[in-house]
Amino acid sequence: MTASALYFGGVMHKRLLPFRHRFDYRVVALFADLAELPELHRRLRLFSVDRFNVFSFHTRDHGARDGSPLRPWIDARLADAGIDLAGGPVRLLCFPRLWGYVFNPLTVWFCHHRDGRLLAVNYEVSNTFGRHHHYLIPVPDGHRPEAALHQSCAKAFHVSPFIPMQGGYAFRLKEPGARLSLAIRQHVDAGEILVATQTGARAELTDRNLWRALAGHPLMTAKVIGAIHWQAWKLWRKGARFHRSPAPPDTQMTVVASSRESAE
Repeated sequence: MTASALYFGGVMHKRLLPFRHRFDYRVVALFADLAELPELHRRLRLFSVDRFNVFSFHTRDHGARDGSPLRPWIDARLADAGIDLAGGPVRLLCFPRLWGYVFNPLTVWFCHHRDGRLLAVNYEVSNTFGRHHHYLIPVPDGHRPEAALHQSCAKAFHVSPFIPMQGGYAFRLKEPGARLSLAIRQHVDAGEILVATQTGARAELTDRNLWRALAGHPLMTAKVIGAIHWQAWKLWRKGARFHRSPAPPDTQMTVVASSRESAE
């Protein structure tokens, strides 16, 4: 059995300020071990790497976004932050391309040491203006794989035109296993403004389960970008304030100095 998998589940967004607004969508996510991608490309009929297929993973959708290999790119970013995986696995939680198209509002990189310890999490955020930013957060010593990991950072990158640049994020996640659990809480000066979650149940990455994903989500990646604009229109109709996009940050990645972990 590979570390790579599919997660069948859903995403939820709940706006809290200055009014309440909520939506839920069913999705299927890809959990991809970078070292396993060549073997998955050879073994699966419905999944390819850097080539068109019903489902695919393209290196140009992540990292430097120029098609260059992802592992040297993340190793270099980790080295800049003083983190050495010693060759340990790097796994990405993202949406796959479906029929050649994908938009990933968030890709989560799980960066493990060779001995299995999770050393860092990289949150790769994309907005609909074609820009991207990374929040690289080290994992504290003593983190247990079964425990919930709580991390936070100040906001450095404009995402929604209906949320100001002020404030920050609080992340709560567990290392993906039989279940997927990820929550993001965004706060501004006035208080907590947004809660977003992604949950799911693990399934082996096989052609049978890819057929199942296709049957249940035949246009999922198009639905993701369509839903973003549909919900934006609904927020505008409710009177959400529009915030112009500022200049992007000077650096592609924000490295956060510390994180904390709950004892859950």
